[in-house]
Amino acid sequence: MSYYNFYKSSSKVKVFISFDYDHDVDLKNLLVGQAKNEDSPFEITDMSVKEELAGDWKEKVRQRIKKVDQVIVICGEHTDTATGVAAELKITQEESKPYFLLWGRSDKTCVKPKTAKETDKIYKWTWDNLKRLLNGER
Repeated sequence: MSYYNFYKSSSKVKVFISFDYDHDVDLKNLLVGQAKNEDSPFEITDMSVKEELAGDWKEKVRQRIKKVDQVIVICGEHTDTATGVAAELKITQEESKPYFLLWGRSDKTCVKPKTAKETDKIYKWTWDNLKRLLNGER
């Protein structure tokens, strides 16, 4: 497991990415790539892991989420069955961290994690939208 920290800049929003490791690693890689853009307003400081962390993994994830400014949940076709994403979102809510859901596949039907609120909207994933969402426009 790697700890991701691409840019050291206090002006960038520190983000945790939650995603379905079994189905949406490609989407996570796209978001990591966007974080590397010169004009990116965010940096990825941590993300979902495939392997369960030794011991109480939920507590370890909680500590990681506590260290970020926002959580981005990438929604794909199977996100509603991803128990790790559901747990990460529940922890995000318990820690009162701002988060938003991104529609991961423009040509597919994407679904929310089971722990998403009924009022949580899945936002279209565009560069401009991402910048607005990270700026709190939601």
